[in-house]
Amino acid sequence: MYGFSKFYKYPLPLLLLSLWLLAVFLLSDQPAHSQHPVISKKEKYHLTLLAKRIMPSTLTENVRKTVLENGLTVLTKEVHTAPVVTVQVWYKVGSRNEEPGVNGIAHQLEHMMFKGTKNRPIQFGRLFSALGSDSNAFTSYDQTAYYGTVERNKLRALLVLEADRMQNSQIEPEQLASEKRVVISELQGYENSPEYRLNRAVMQAVFPTHAYGLPVGGTKADVEKFEVEQVEKYYRNFYSPDNAVLVIVGDFQTANTLETIKEVFGKLQKRVRSEELADFSGVEKPTRNLTPQPPSLVGKGENSKPLSLQERGFLDPVKSQEELGVRNKNTFTPSTSSSPIVLREPGAGRLLQVVYPLPDANQPDVPALDVMDYILTEGRNSRLYQALVESGLASEITASVTSLREAGWYEVLVTAGSKQDLKKIDSVLSSAIVNVAEKGVTSAEVEQAKTQLIADVILSNRDITSQAMRLGNDQTTVGDYRYTDRYLAAVRLVKPTDVVAVINKYLTKEVRTVGFFEPTQKRITEVGDKPDSAQTTENFSPLAPVLPSEVVKYLPPVDLATDAIPQVLPQEFKFTNGLRILLLPDHSTPTVTLSGHIQAGTEFDPDNKAGLAAFVAENLLNGTSSKDVLNISKVLAERGASLDFQTYREGVHIEGDSLAEDLPILLEILADVVKNSTFPVKELELHRQQTLTDLQLELDEPSEVARRIFVQSIYPKKHPLHTFPTEESLQQIQRQDVIDFKTKHYRPDTTVLALVGDFDLDKVRSLIKNKFGNWEVSGQAPRLKYPTVSMPEEIVSVNPVLPGKSQAVTYMGCTGINRYDSRFHSALVLNQILGGDTLSSRLGAEVRDRQGLSYGIYSYFQAGKNAGTFLIEMQTSPEDSIKAIASTRQILQQIHQQGVTALEVETAKRTLISNYNVSLANPEELTDRILMNEVYGLEKVELLSFTDKIQKVTLNQVNQAARELLHPDKIVVVTAGPSVLPDNSLR
Repeated sequence: MYGFSKFYKYPLPLLLLSLWLLAVFLLSDQPAHSQHPVISKKEKYHLTLLAKRIMPSTLTENVRKTVLENGLTVLTKEVHTAPVVTVQVWYKVGSRNEEPGVNGIAHQLEHMMFKGTKNRPIQFGRLFSALGSDSNAFTSYDQTAYYGTVERNKLRALLVLEADRMQNSQIEPEQLASEKRVVISELQGYENSPEYRLNRAVMQAVFPTHAYGLPVGGTKADVEKFEVEQVEKYYRNFYSPDNAVLVIVGDFQTANTLETIKEVFGKLQKRVRSEELADFSGVEKPTRNLTPQPPSLVGKGENSKPLSLQERGFLDPVKSQEELGVRNKNTFTPSTSSSPIVLREPGAGRLLQVVYPLPDANQPDVPALDVMDYILTEGRNSRLYQALVESGLASEITASVTSLREAGWYEVLVTAGSKQDLKKIDSVLSSAIVNVAEKGVTSAEVEQAKTQLIADVILSNRDITSQAMRLGNDQTTVGDYRYTDRYLAAVRLVKPTDVVAVINKYLTKEVRTVGFFEPTQKRITEVGDKPDSAQTTENFSPLAPVLPSEVVKYLPPVDLATDAIPQVLPQEFKFTNGLRILLLPDHSTPTVTLSGHIQAGTEFDPDNKAGLAAFVAENLLNGTSSKDVLNISKVLAERGASLDFQTYREGVHIEGDSLAEDLPILLEILADVVKNSTFPVKELELHRQQTLTDLQLELDEPSEVARRIFVQSIYPKKHPLHTFPTEESLQQIQRQDVIDFKTKHYRPDTTVLALVGDFDLDKVRSLIKNKFGNWEVSGQAPRLKYPTVSMPEEIVSVNPVLPGKSQAVTYMGCTGINRYDSRFHSALVLNQILGGDTLSSRLGAEVRDRQGLSYGIYSYFQAGKNAGTFLIEMQTSPEDSIKAIASTRQILQQIHQQGVTALEVETAKRTLISNYNVSLANPEELTDRILMNEVYGLEKVELLSFTDKIQKVTLNQVNQAARELLHPDKIVVVTAGPSVLPDNSLR
């Protein structure tokens, strides 16, 4: 539910998904380089277009800054493309304001801010859900933020709720004890990841005297010791209007909204702070110059990637910095050891992490550093990708520049190839960087990287939530919401000599810190499909269901009438070869989003060659009859466009986006690879090795192991859903298998494309016909018939043990419904009540919020064209797993036997309708909705009629669905991770 802002690839349920602060400061993609030493006229025109046309209209133009008398900074930006608005409150305090001993208190307080106030003693997540708000929060190094996106008529209600918890939150002992368990569960989930553990060790070495070296989320030892008085004192000192930034972006009128803000927030008083906290009060001061010095001197920054899982601690407001032993924060001493930090712990893959200190966000070298990062690590043509991945030494390389309030750092993470030595990889990495510094970079490389970087910023700011994230992050990190405008202007001025200069200045071996992760034991390599059958014997007394009347009692007044979705439907065209396209022009931003579906999913995998469907999709971009892999990568990178193919059960999903003017190039590449891919032997073998490494890493993740066993325990052998890739099956795939599968399943008559964006409908239709019209089809498309699967006769319980894991992941459920089931919409309402939201649902309110047994618990009805699955997913401490499972079954039993209430149904319906309307304001979600409606064979009007169908669901229909679809005594329960039970404890 909550999160840390640190960019990492953790398999976590929440995803501060599109946090913009990553896009600006941690733009860590990787550029392909051109062989041409000069900039072409076309490239110059492209950059000029970006500067003149795109930047003014998509960044800070029309942003208004207002400061209230109590010090609250308000940023407003009107965007009238959809009837939705986002409200965000950013507090200028984060893990930077902490210290060892009370590490993680900022994050703990963030959790407590959802527990209720003096005026509203109710879980705020339930209030947000009742409003239909897409709400969440995160803690980072320099700030803590709370955000929600709703229909525009809910704006005032959100403002009232945020103002209430800014000054009236209550920290109750019982609730703190419960939420501490939740936070510990969250931290244990991070501990499951070797990447997290390695990063924590490296960062502590990089920042031995600064809070940037502490985990953002804290440590279990510190969290366990938090007292109510500590958390309250932190709240009183830092949660104040003069230490906060309120950001509103969307469909509203500025003048009226500012009057409302003054009415709601203007009456809040500034907090009285002790002098010792002046440095952390959030009051803007001249930025301290912490730019790292030449290698022989000091100058270390922080390492933070967004969405990661680390967080810091707390500076006790009663004591001074001197009393606490906090060293001068103006001086960072990097690790000077020439030996790497080595972690030898249970795991599946070898990892190398390298961190270089960098200056803070306000320093002039930051734009050149980001361009450098793109040249080094973005894309197949990038320097480090060529040196490490193309050579077979590494399976993957990721990197990011982090630029924060007091420092920054450059972080490179390498996943070693099978049986490759980390010391050799480190040596090649260092040599490659030295080679770039000595030989320089070309003008073409730099211009391409700049184009990619700027396009990424634009494409990541198409929805209002992301736009507000950028404004809030800029204002709280560097004190200026216009930072990104200045930053991008500086990016456009970066020259090749600037890139070489920052490499020589910062990427030296003398100042870097290196970490190795060496796994000590082999993980589970295969997943068995012979689970043990048992039934839990715990007998929990029935629990009183959450009363929706309490939500209504504390919900701020709101006009419950929702705004109608604009009555605009996509235009559908079908070509003679069977290809279907859906086009919806949207001129609000100069971008285009493409989504596609090809009926070539994993359901067609042969039993002995599982993974073949994904093998085909993931190699489409590796070469065609007219372009090799590097050429394809270069063409896309030069325009900052993206194209990706992802395989799932029932198909291959195509994802693409570009600036509007580059749509012809995006479509040309797409048409070429689906029609003319050649699957070169070298690329296939390289991909095989990468896939085998990825498989090893997946089978080290409790969530992946639990998912596999869960699915294989429900669906028998020979069922299309039972098969998963194994090392043996991947080794058996031959090039001819790939060619044959592609020939058989990649057909225009099983392909659908949907495009939303800034284009002329007739021109794009003609363009697609020109590129795809000669795609030939032969014979009938392959079809599958899914066999009927019966329910288990009893509870099937399995506990695969993965050594060294701190937290367990549980999947529980049974067979469900498909998309065409008459109970589909009733099931959606039922699911919203049961577990659709981790804070407001029956499961969330009891298992997570009241008992504190799980960081996250959700339920789903996965309904596709064929067999569907009902499942509940949760993560727990191993000692809490049995109790959490028993409580979950009890709630299932309650709803199955007693049903739900009329008020619960009405609340769930309003939430689903509001969430749906909000989702259509995001171009990616809108495009996917249009696409999947067509894939499922639904009418185009489904885009508009979905909310009407939800509104018509009755209480009787929901309770009938509960009786027919929930089976608490006939489910599969898989808990992967640590051993959660003594032997024979399940009977």
